[in-house]
Amino acid sequence: MNEAPPLKLEAVACIRGGRLLFEGLDLVLGPGDAAIVTGANGVGKSSLIRLAAGLLRPAAGKVERNGGAGLADEAAALDPRQTLGRALAFWARIDGTDAAPGMAAMGVTHLAQVPVHMLSTGQRKRATLARVAASRARLWLLDEPSNGLDADGEERLAAAMAAHRAQGGAILAASHMALDLDGAATLGLA
Repeated sequence: MNEAPPLKLEAVACIRGGRLLFEGLDLVLGPGDAAIVTGANGVGKSSLIRLAAGLLRPAAGKVERNGGAGLADEAAALDPRQTLGRALAFWARIDGTDAAPGMAAMGVTHLAQVPVHMLSTGQRKRATLARVAASRARLWLLDEPSNGLDADGEERLAAAMAAHRAQGGAILAASHMALDLDGAATLGLA
Protein backbone atom coordinates (compact mmCIF):
# COMPACT_ATOMS: atom_id res chain seq x y z
CA MET A 1 0.00 0.00 0.00
CA ASN A 2 1.47 3.37 -1.03
CA GLU A 3 1.68 6.03 1.65
CA ALA A 4 0.23 9.43 0.74
CA PRO A 5 2.96 12.04 0.25
CA PRO A 6 3.31 14.67 2.99
CA LEU A 7 2.66 17.41 0.39
CA LYS A 8 1.10 17.48 -3.05
CA LEU A 9 0.40 20.63 -5.06
CA GLU A 10 -1.52 20.37 -8.33
CA ALA A 11 -1.79 23.30 -10.77
CA VAL A 12 -1.65 25.80 -7.89
CA ALA A 13 -2.00 29.51 -8.57
CA CYS A 14 -1.52 32.34 -6.08
CA ILE A 15 -2.88 35.87 -6.29
CA ARG A 16 -1.89 38.40 -3.63
CA GLY A 17 -2.93 42.04 -3.66
CA GLY A 18 -4.61 41.54 -7.03
CA ARG A 19 -1.32 40.37 -8.58
CA LEU A 20 -0.72 36.88 -9.98
CA LEU A 21 2.44 35.58 -8.32
CA PHE A 22 2.54 32.12 -9.89
CA GLU A 23 0.25 29.61 -11.58
CA GLY A 24 0.28 26.01 -12.75
CA LEU A 25 2.63 25.00 -9.96
CA ASP A 26 2.97 21.24 -9.39
CA LEU A 27 5.02 19.70 -6.59
CA VAL A 28 5.02 16.38 -4.77
CA LEU A 29 7.15 15.85 -1.66
CA GLY A 30 7.31 12.24 -0.56
CA PRO A 31 8.92 10.84 2.58
CA GLY A 32 12.52 12.07 2.85
CA ASP A 33 12.11 14.65 0.07
CA ALA A 34 13.03 18.31 0.26
CA ALA A 35 12.58 21.31 -2.00
CA ILE A 36 14.04 24.79 -1.73
CA VAL A 37 11.97 27.65 -3.14
CA THR A 38 14.15 30.43 -4.55
CA GLY A 39 13.56 33.76 -6.23
CA ALA A 40 13.68 37.50 -5.77
CA ASN A 41 11.77 39.39 -3.11
CA GLY A 42 8.06 39.54 -3.79
CA VAL A 43 7.78 36.60 -6.22
CA GLY A 44 5.70 34.49 -3.83
CA LYS A 45 8.11 32.31 -1.83
CA SER A 46 6.47 33.06 1.52
CA SER A 47 3.02 32.90 -0.07
CA LEU A 48 3.80 29.40 -1.34
CA ILE A 49 4.85 28.33 2.16
CA ARG A 50 1.61 29.79 3.57
CA LEU A 51 -0.43 27.99 0.87
CA ALA A 52 1.26 24.71 1.77
CA ALA A 53 0.49 25.37 5.46
CA GLY A 54 -3.19 26.01 4.72
CA LEU A 55 -2.99 29.65 5.84
CA LEU A 56 -3.80 30.90 2.34
CA ARG A 57 -6.17 29.45 -0.23
CA PRO A 58 -4.94 28.89 -3.75
CA ALA A 59 -6.56 30.99 -6.49
CA ALA A 60 -6.61 27.75 -8.52
CA GLY A 61 -5.46 24.19 -8.08
CA LYS A 62 -5.27 21.87 -5.14
CA VAL A 63 -3.07 21.56 -2.02
CA GLU A 64 -2.97 18.27 -0.09
CA ARG A 65 -1.13 17.77 3.20
CA ASN A 66 -0.90 14.36 4.84
CA GLY A 67 0.40 13.76 8.36
CA GLY A 68 0.49 17.28 9.74
CA ALA A 69 2.72 20.27 9.06
CA GLY A 70 5.03 22.35 11.22
CA LEU A 71 5.54 25.97 10.14
CA ALA A 72 8.55 28.14 10.99
CA ASP A 73 8.28 31.65 9.60
CA GLU A 74 8.89 35.18 10.85
CA ALA A 75 6.04 34.88 13.37
CA ALA A 76 7.53 32.84 16.21
CA ALA A 77 4.07 31.90 17.57
CA LEU A 78 5.51 31.89 21.10
CA ASP A 79 3.86 33.81 23.95
CA PRO A 80 6.30 36.66 24.71
CA ARG A 81 5.13 36.80 28.36
CA GLN A 82 6.13 33.19 29.03
CA THR A 83 9.54 31.68 29.59
CA LEU A 84 10.84 29.85 26.54
CA GLY A 85 10.40 26.50 28.27
CA ARG A 86 6.73 27.18 29.05
CA ALA A 87 6.03 28.64 25.61
CA LEU A 88 7.46 25.57 23.88
CA ALA A 89 5.76 23.21 26.35
CA PHE A 90 2.41 24.77 25.38
CA TRP A 91 2.89 23.70 21.75
CA ALA A 92 4.30 20.32 22.75
CA ARG A 93 1.14 19.60 24.77
CA ILE A 94 -1.02 20.47 21.75
CA ASP A 95 1.11 18.22 19.53
CA GLY A 96 1.19 15.42 22.11
CA THR A 97 5.00 15.56 22.23
CA ASP A 98 7.84 16.75 24.44
CA ALA A 99 9.59 20.07 23.81
CA ALA A 100 12.94 18.88 25.20
CA PRO A 101 14.25 17.10 22.07
CA GLY A 102 13.52 20.12 19.87
CA MET A 103 15.15 22.47 22.38
CA ALA A 104 18.23 20.25 22.53
CA ALA A 105 18.39 19.93 18.74
CA MET A 106 18.43 23.70 18.31
CA GLY A 107 20.66 24.41 21.32
CA VAL A 108 18.20 26.45 23.39
CA THR A 109 17.77 24.22 26.46
CA HIS A 110 19.87 26.63 28.54
CA LEU A 111 17.35 29.39 27.70
CA ALA A 112 14.33 27.58 29.15
CA GLN A 113 13.90 30.11 31.99
CA VAL A 114 14.36 33.22 29.81
CA PRO A 115 11.19 35.12 28.87
CA VAL A 116 10.51 34.89 25.14
CA HIS A 117 10.47 38.69 24.79
CA MET A 118 14.09 38.80 26.04
CA LEU A 119 15.44 36.46 23.34
CA SER A 120 17.67 37.81 20.59
CA THR A 121 16.64 37.49 16.93
CA GLY A 122 18.77 34.37 16.50
CA GLN A 123 17.53 32.82 19.74
CA ARG A 124 13.91 33.44 18.67
CA LYS A 125 14.63 31.79 15.32
CA ARG A 126 16.18 28.78 17.08
CA ALA A 127 13.13 28.60 19.39
CA THR A 128 10.76 28.66 16.40
CA LEU A 129 12.74 25.87 14.76
CA ALA A 130 12.77 23.93 18.06
CA ARG A 131 8.96 24.13 18.12
CA VAL A 132 8.79 22.61 14.63
CA ALA A 133 11.42 19.96 15.44
CA ALA A 134 9.47 18.89 18.53
CA SER A 135 6.15 18.73 16.67
CA ARG A 136 6.72 15.37 14.93
CA ALA A 137 4.89 16.76 11.89
CA ARG A 138 5.67 14.87 8.67
CA LEU A 139 6.04 18.11 6.73
CA TRP A 140 8.25 21.01 7.77
CA LEU A 141 7.48 24.35 6.11
CA LEU A 142 10.42 26.67 6.66
CA ASP A 143 10.35 30.29 5.52
CA GLU A 144 13.87 31.77 5.58
CA PRO A 145 14.92 29.33 8.32
CA SER A 146 18.53 30.47 8.56
CA ASN A 147 17.78 34.21 8.92
CA GLY A 148 19.39 35.42 12.14
CA LEU A 149 21.24 32.18 12.85
CA ASP A 150 24.94 32.09 13.68
CA ALA A 151 27.22 29.31 12.40
CA ASP A 152 26.27 26.95 15.26
CA GLY A 153 22.58 27.59 14.61
CA GLU A 154 23.02 26.84 10.91
CA GLU A 155 24.81 23.56 11.74
CA ARG A 156 22.05 22.59 14.17
CA LEU A 157 19.40 23.44 11.57
CA ALA A 158 21.18 21.28 8.97
CA ALA A 159 21.42 18.37 11.42
CA ALA A 160 17.75 18.69 12.43
CA MET A 161 16.64 18.78 8.77
CA ALA A 162 18.77 15.73 7.93
CA ALA A 163 17.37 13.79 10.90
CA HIS A 164 13.81 14.73 9.96
CA ARG A 165 14.30 13.52 6.39
CA ALA A 166 16.03 10.33 7.57
CA GLN A 167 12.89 9.55 9.60
CA GLY A 168 10.70 9.97 6.50
CA GLY A 169 9.79 13.61 6.94
CA ALA A 170 9.63 16.11 4.09
CA ILE A 171 10.74 19.74 3.94
CA LEU A 172 9.64 22.71 1.84
CA ALA A 173 11.92 25.67 2.54
CA ALA A 174 11.98 29.17 1.07
CA SER A 175 15.35 30.86 1.31
CA HIS A 176 17.60 33.52 -0.19
CA MET A 177 20.56 31.83 1.50
CA ALA A 178 22.08 28.44 0.76
CA LEU A 179 20.63 25.67 2.91
CA ASP A 180 22.36 22.41 3.71
CA LEU A 181 19.71 20.09 2.25
CA ASP A 182 21.49 17.35 0.30
CA GLY A 183 19.64 16.29 -2.83
CA ALA A 184 16.89 18.88 -2.43
CA ALA A 185 14.99 19.94 -5.52
CA THR A 186 15.09 23.63 -6.40
CA LEU A 187 11.86 25.39 -7.24
CA GLY A 188 12.63 28.79 -8.74
CA LEU A 189 9.86 31.38 -8.77
CA ALA A 190 10.21 34.32 -11.15
